Amino acid sequence: MVTPGSALRLVLPLILLADRSAGVGFRFASYIDNYMVLQKEPAGAVIWGFGIPGAIVTVTLYQGQEINMKKVTHVKAPSNTWMVILDPMKPGGPFEMMAQQTFGTRNITLKVHDILFGDVWLCSGQSNMQMTVLQIFNATRELSSAAAYQSIRILSVSLIQAEQELEDLDAVDLPWSKPTSENLGQGNFTYMSAVCWLFGRYLYDTLQYPIGLISSSWGGTPIEAWSSGRSLKACGILNQGPIPQDSVTGPSEHSVLWNAMIHPLQNMTLKGVIWYQGESNMNYNRDLYNCTFPALIEDWRQTFHHGSQGQTERFFPFGFVQLSSYLSNDNSDDGFPQIRWHQTADFGSVPNLKMPNTFMAVAMDLCDRDSPFGSIHPRDKETVAYRLHLGARAVAYGEKNLIFQGPLPENIELLAHKGLLNLTYYQQVQVQRQDDKIFEISCCSDHQCKWLPVPMSTFSTQTLTLDINSCYGTVDAVRYAWTLWPCEYKQCPLYHPSSTLPAPPFIAFILDQVPGH
Repeated sequence: MVTPGSALRLVLPLILLADRSAGVGFRFASYIDNYMVLQKEPAGAVIWGFGIPGAIVTVTLYQGQEINMKKVTHVKAPSNTWMVILDPMKPGGPFEMMAQQTFGTRNITLKVHDILFGDVWLCSGQSNMQMTVLQIFNATRELSSAAAYQSIRILSVSLIQAEQELEDLDAVDLPWSKPTSENLGQGNFTYMSAVCWLFGRYLYDTLQYPIGLISSSWGGTPIEAWSSGRSLKACGILNQGPIPQDSVTGPSEHSVLWNAMIHPLQNMTLKGVIWYQGESNMNYNRDLYNCTFPALIEDWRQTFHHGSQGQTERFFPFGFVQLSSYLSNDNSDDGFPQIRWHQTADFGSVPNLKMPNTFMAVAMDLCDRDSPFGSIHPRDKETVAYRLHLGARAVAYGEKNLIFQGPLPENIELLAHKGLLNLTYYQQVQVQRQDDKIFEISCCSDHQCKWLPVPMSTFSTQTLTLDINSCYGTVDAVRYAWTLWPCEYKQCPLYHPSSTLPAPPFIAFILDQVPGH
């Protein structure tokens, strides 16, 4: 016999379950919110969320009283998710969006307002990407001018790690917002990313249409934490190795940040990604970075293309910052130079055969001895972002005849009988100052080689000659700026004459003639 009390205990959970299925579980994905930017034409923006399996979901986009489009789908089991792809939209706005779930006779409605269409960029990496506008040079000016950029919208992902791939973000620190001095300078290493913001501001100044910026970064983290198991396996990294704690201060377990802070964004339609990371791999899997970084790029591209149902380009533009300078007690350590080189897949510049549709901002001349955050965190993020945006304009937006990287040699000629080494550059090069140490040659004798600094001898608009008379053996390699701290602030020897872009570091074996080959 069932007593009245026990009947109540049996029925109550069923009532609560029915109430949840009636609408509490119907929602947009965590990052679909007021003030967001959706990717403009030629792609279609992906809108998705959660609901009751089998329910019909109607998504309506409208501007004022005018309906722009309606899309109808249903909630799939067992994922309890729904998804629609909007028709490609021209840049602009604002628009409103309504999603209605119909389940039997019950209707639940969600609304999102002040949506803009433009280009959406994801910004990721470690602490140099995480630094806020509050921490950089000219912070006061930058914060006070934020209000003039209401068509740039910003979102910052919470610092979360997970053992398995999450379907949706667990939390956001800053939901989609218009820029203000408060949310651009919330605190040190919180939100919003200065490099991300400045990159978007430079793009907006050029493009004059809305830009959406998503910051998902965590200081002190190695690339392995941001990589899927697939991409790590592709580089032969199967198990967690011992991690030196001097350079890794954030989460370091393999894939934990990919799982929680990148994978949940995979359905989003993106224009591209910018990345600033590598310091934490100086002493951890350094020699594999020339594999792990290109593998990460390839895997992110594949994942976002698939997750967005093909709306995010398969080879979307991917920009990154080559590491800046760092004051270390260990002057013999070439960890930073090696990472800088490996960031280009050992080619010296990008795009290249292993890293198509990529662009790079060289930052080795933006050193900052007096940074209150340590020399590893230089404060001139404005120049970093400016150089990045030049690469984006050339690679992502196809702007022709735009110089977006400094000069690199295309031919190296050894004139041993004259004691000279000739470097011919593929573009004009300006010698800003003479330097007798920044170029080094590998001098070999008796089956032993050592690096010797060599002075610059003569130069013209595209050639540079090195005096190699200090070597009494055989010269088999040459390298440039192969040190933690190659030069003082914006005082490296070689730049492009009109663009103020520094020549990137390189290493080349004489037999190969061309760096990176």
